[in-house]
Amino acid sequence: MNVLNVISTLEKVRQVNPLVHNITNVVVTNFTANGLLALGASPVMAYAKEEVADMAKIAGALVLNIGTLNEMEVEAMLIAGKSANENKVPVIFDPVGAGATLYRTETARKIVKEVNISMIRGNAAEVANVIGENWDIKGVDAGEGNGDVLMLAKKAAQQLGTIVVITGKDDIVTDGQTTYVIHNGHPLLTKVTGTGCLLTSVIGAFAAVESNLLNAAAAALVSYGVAAEIAASKTAHDGPGSFQMAFLNALSNIQKEDISELGRVEQV
Repeated sequence: MNVLNVISTLEKVRQVNPLVHNITNVVVTNFTANGLLALGASPVMAYAKEEVADMAKIAGALVLNIGTLNEMEVEAMLIAGKSANENKVPVIFDPVGAGATLYRTETARKIVKEVNISMIRGNAAEVANVIGENWDIKGVDAGEGNGDVLMLAKKAAQQLGTIVVITGKDDIVTDGQTTYVIHNGHPLLTKVTGTGCLLTSVIGAFAAVESNLLNAAAAALVSYGVAAEIAASKTAHDGPGSFQMAFLNALSNIQKEDISELGRVEQV
């Protein structure tokens, strides 16, 4: 994986305009849709259990996000996930807040048990709690934790049989054997609600056009992080509101020269 792979995958997203089916949370729906549109993907938010199987079948990727979960939505996620599996559509899972409550944790574990997840994206605490490891979580935010995040990512990938993305100061993506660390991004991302959820959907867009899902995730992380750096360079002194708008613009306007100059990915 290098910046040339990142550039080619981003260009493919813009050329293909993949349909990304999101069953996500009420807090982030608008921001997620706008972010995917800015990037060059085509978002759809379909939640009714009567239609999710059909929508998942025609999508380039399915994103499941339990940020504001309820019984009906969980049922829809399972139906959509199984339909995606049957039709070879990649499923990206965001276990928002896993570990914060028993219901949330059990739901996350139920989804990874009943659906063949292509990728899971979360912070260290969320991923740890999905696989039964102890890691403090405050609401939907990871606590400091004392564990080795790199080892946690590899263990989760091996245990779940999927690609794992753990985001934080540095982002990690691994299939349990090959591991990349991405050193892009900006702290202002943590000041805007929904940036992690949008990232999961952006990973879905990249997975829709790149069959090597490990490379797809790494390319998405680099592109997203570089866009954040560009946005922050223009608005950091103004605060998160201005950053949010600039970030959407950066997702739309990011060029191969930006990735060549700013992209920082290494294999470890």
